[in-house]
Amino acid sequence: MAANFVSFYKNILRNNSELEKKPNMNKLKSSEDLPVSSSTPLKGVNRALQVLEYVAVHKGRAIDISEGLDLSWATLHRTLQQLEQGGFLQKNPDTNQYSVGSRMWFIGSTYVADHAALEIARPYLERAAKAKGVTVQFVEQSGKQSTVLFSLHSGEAITKAATGYHFPLHAGSKGQVLLASSSDEFIDNYIAEGPSKLTKNTITDPNELRQKLTQVREDGYAITIADVQLFSGSVAAPVFDAKGKTIACVCFVTRKSFLLKEENQEILLESLLDTSQSISMSLGWRP
Repeated sequence: MAANFVSFYKNILRNNSELEKKPNMNKLKSSEDLPVSSSTPLKGVNRALQVLEYVAVHKGRAIDISEGLDLSWATLHRTLQQLEQGGFLQKNPDTNQYSVGSRMWFIGSTYVADHAALEIARPYLERAAKAKGVTVQFVEQSGKQSTVLFSLHSGEAITKAATGYHFPLHAGSKGQVLLASSSDEFIDNYIAEGPSKLTKNTITDPNELRQKLTQVREDGYAITIADVQLFSGSVAAPVFDAKGKTIACVCFVTRKSFLLKEENQEILLESLLDTSQSISMSLGWRP
């Protein structure tokens, strides 16, 4: 069954690549895609969404946010003030850095609480988490980030592996699985922006990254070691919906020393593929 799962993954990736090139008028656009010209009455809303998304990834002072978004100080000041007053952002009085506020957590937690696929996946994830020393994650793509919606571990916890953490798509096995499932246009644009290194082992060279994504498609899973944190490694595999579209991935995070042993990789991969396939089939996917 695992072999069928991997074979199906290769085929569906090719289909997804073509489908995602076609415009979907019913798909809700992200704030990066929304128009921000002065002709739209939603200009202020679009700007606020851009600021929120930026701060979610880059905590910083007002000047940092202004430079990062190329917004004037006067324009940004009004937006930050409104978002802080509304509880969507909070400001550290000691560092003057802005970060996501409690109102944003409220909105985000509602999304997770009502997530149908995650509820279906939960018993399979909990079963997989019984393996000692492994953090089991359910991960979705959010723009150019992989975001952890569920995290459960047994034994010693891995730092930065809890629910809510997010990393750029080129870093870590979870991000690479999701990026490999994206359209060619998305991948081209992502690479053109110049991915940055999280550690010395993070793949950022365009050719090397493309080769890695090709390998992920061929294998049906991804393995990375010490490219997000120097002491950890991970394996990840896609989760499909009833139409065969990659909607998320399952990721196992563990210590680098554990994952470096080939026999441990085989054990983790067997459990990983069984878990991701079981979730996919419960969502209606058939090999």
